[in-house]
Amino acid sequence: MAGFLEDLTGPDALELLSKDSTVIIPVGAIEQHGPHLPLSVDHIVASEAAAAVVDRLGDELDVWVAPTLPYSKSNEHAWSAGTIWLSNETMHRVLDDIVACLAFSGVRRVVFLNGHGGNSTLLNVACREARLAHGVLTFLIHPFIPPAYSAPDPEAAATNELGMGIHGGLEETSVMMHLRPDLVDLSKAVRNVPEWLAENDHVKFGGSVQFGWLSNDFGEIGHIGDPVGATVELGEKLFDESVGFLCDQLREIVGFEFKPDE
Repeated sequence: MAGFLEDLTGPDALELLSKDSTVIIPVGAIEQHGPHLPLSVDHIVASEAAAAVVDRLGDELDVWVAPTLPYSKSNEHAWSAGTIWLSNETMHRVLDDIVACLAFSGVRRVVFLNGHGGNSTLLNVACREARLAHGVLTFLIHPFIPPAYSAPDPEAAATNELGMGIHGGLEETSVMMHLRPDLVDLSKAVRNVPEWLAENDHVKFGGSVQFGWLSNDFGEIGHIGDPVGATVELGEKLFDESVGFLCDQLREIVGFEFKPDE
């Protein structure tokens, strides 16, 4: 069965959690997303995606969702008031402590569901560290593949965002209009796309050369992309497709085992 870890009683957890259980840890963020979106975007997306997965999977899989971690690696937005972030060291310790507790409860599979692209590298390292320290099977999934880390999409490069709607752009704004329309102020949305970066062959978002950046390296408006044309319909479509993809991933995760002799 699928459900929420925090809703279980202690005796329930003792009975239901086992080596066959998979626990999802949604990881969000509290960080600026420009003038048109709230600080809670990544927290909301991670939480809502996890809840939708539970709703869709029903009794199909033995999957439990832990409470969303609201703070994470967000110091690329440290310049902005309201942003709250954890240091690398603190976040690693927090994640390790959570996995250690789950391992103590008998859980063998732990999945980080990451709502913030800036966590990607750190969570990948955390997967390996937890695998080594606690013997659990660890996985990293995303409601939406972070554009800054994915391979360049020729079709996306031809759009108004030039493939760089990585933070508070068209798709993220549309998803928030679907999930929390009351928190979106589209009247404040403006285009902020670093066209000069798209001219590079390698040093760019999704390019072969990764580079360190802060969100205000692209102007102090905060977001990177073009949210002007965001719609509820696009957001609903993107979110529904994402939840379906996450469910497909989990169906494979719950049966995954290393097979060294094959």
